Amino acid sequence: MASYDILVGTVLGASEYVADALSETLSEQGHSVSIHLDPNVQEINPDAIWLICSSTHGAGDLPDNIQPFAKQISGMDLSHITFLVVGLGDSSYDTYCNGAMVLQNLMEKAGAKLAYQPIHIDVLHHPIPEDIAVEWLKDYLQNAV
Repeated sequence: MASYDILVGTVLGASEYVADALSETLSEQGHSVSIHLDPNVQEINPDAIWLICSSTHGAGDLPDNIQPFAKQISGMDLSHITFLVVGLGDSSYDTYCNGAMVLQNLMEKAGAKLAYQPIHIDVLHHPIPEDIAVEWLKDYLQNAV
């Protein structure tokens, strides 16, 4: 089984709820999971798959709690890292899921490998984003073999 470190970017808590649901799903399937509410590169397992779960704040900004992480990875060599992305947003804003897209871009610029297509969850159409995130994760786990 694999190890997953879930890196959470949240303002109002929705991403944290999604991270908890993803963690539970991974644990039920025998994977080891750690959740990082204040992600710090030095505390994240470099051998784990990094699952980034972030909302967008304000005018397309990263949530405050994940901004230091974004600064840390800028310019790093993360070519040994495999990662996944779950974005939460509201499609009535033109910066829909920008926080997740910024983090994905930073990870890819640092050489990290995206393991599966990201999911961007529109909370206008999915008021319980955990449900669709878990469906996406199960699809990934079935196709990751």
